[in-house]
Amino acid sequence: MADGLYTLDFSTIGTADHARVGGKCASLGQMTQAGVAVPPGFAVTTDAYQAMLDDHGLKAEIERHLSGVDPYDIDSVDRAAQAIRIRIRSHKLPAAVEQAIRAAYAAMGPDMPVAVRSSATAEDMPDASFAGQQDTYLWVRGADQVVEKVRDCWASLYTTRAVAYREKNRIPHIDVLMSVGVQKMVNARAAGVAMSIDPVNGDRTKIVIDASWGLGEMVVSGVVTPDNFTVEKVLEEIVARKISDKHVELVGDPDLGAAVEREVDEARRHAQCLSDAEVLAVARLAKRLERQNKCPQDVEWAIDADLPEGENLLALQSRPETIWSQKKKSDAPKTYATGIMGIVGTLNAALPVRR
Repeated sequence: MADGLYTLDFSTIGTADHARVGGKCASLGQMTQAGVAVPPGFAVTTDAYQAMLDDHGLKAEIERHLSGVDPYDIDSVDRAAQAIRIRIRSHKLPAAVEQAIRAAYAAMGPDMPVAVRSSATAEDMPDASFAGQQDTYLWVRGADQVVEKVRDCWASLYTTRAVAYREKNRIPHIDVLMSVGVQKMVNARAAGVAMSIDPVNGDRTKIVIDASWGLGEMVVSGVVTPDNFTVEKVLEEIVARKISDKHVELVGDPDLGAAVEREVDEARRHAQCLSDAEVLAVARLAKRLERQNKCPQDVEWAIDADLPEGENLLALQSRPETIWSQKKKSDAPKTYATGIMGIVGTLNAALPVRR
């Protein structure tokens, strides 16, 4: 059971907890409370991260390493970032923090395989592009490993890329805190991302879905060229599809206790990885999350092979789309149509991994 100070169950997280759990975990909690199917888990709060910094005097060390760093000198940034990561990983967690994490993990079940996912307080915001800058660890099993990976997530707040981004955007490093999500691992038959807006041209009447076999990290990282589907948002019809050669997949190996990359057999690599019914189910999920969050969404999802059909679509993350949502309305492309599509377009325009 989550203790409330250093850990919070997803089922108890609301919008008011964003500062304590970061964008990713806040989204997971809000989806859980709204009745969206989300793998269960808990957030290690920013209070735990603060306790780690305070317990070992790390704030002063971080500021010392970063003083005078030139964000355009990648070697300078890399040296400082690496030194900070080493310092964070060299310390044990405060006893109360480690105890809270172990207790929350134990409540999930014995040696439950989990994903341990970074959730920084400044990520997933409409005016920042933090997505993918911190680490995620898949198929983590056992309390010792969970504690270690939580610390590794904290350290990943100071990757070279993340430090350079904050320096260039004048975001104070110490002001960005790190929560960590610990979430039941999904046995993904297929997974991917869905945008409730066309990322190519900003068309809000379309939902665009990328999907591939196994875990979605292969899609997010660009290792495979995914199947691509375009769905008309109001009529809920597939209007375009492109089936790709999906040569590898990332799957869980229970014996190794890790996610492993493997070749996809010839019969599946050229086959559509989602049924049309599943494509439409993913589209409805994206549409629902857009309506719930009142802005276009970038949704990570998975089809869980262990769950029955009709109950196997799970939401793994939902964050605001950050490209077209920042454009001025006058910059948005204008489209013209006649008949029912003209009406639909007018109505929609008015609507407010580790390898």
